[in-house]
Amino acid sequence: MTTTQKIAVSLPKHVAEGARRAVRRGRAKSVSAYVADALEEKVKLDDLSLLLDEMLTASGGPLKAAERREADRALGVSKQAPRRKRAQ
Repeated sequence: MTTTQKIAVSLPKHVAEGARRAVRRGRAKSVSAYVADALEEKVKLDDLSLLLDEMLTASGGPLKAAERREADRALGVSKQAPRRKRAQ
């Protein structure tokens, strides 16, 4: 059984409106459920980021440019054009 704790948070108006809209459209049972789901995902991402940082530290850090090029050659990866960011 999951226990809950009631807290008060302040949200930007557009975020609160988005949560209410999600409830109206049936994408969440309530604003509280919507916020809880979003925070749960954020906690998972933060935990994953911490794990990745620990793994990088244990392995000597991120690949240097020369190491990445060598890995790409070994894997037969061709150089791709940089990805463009999507408009938001």
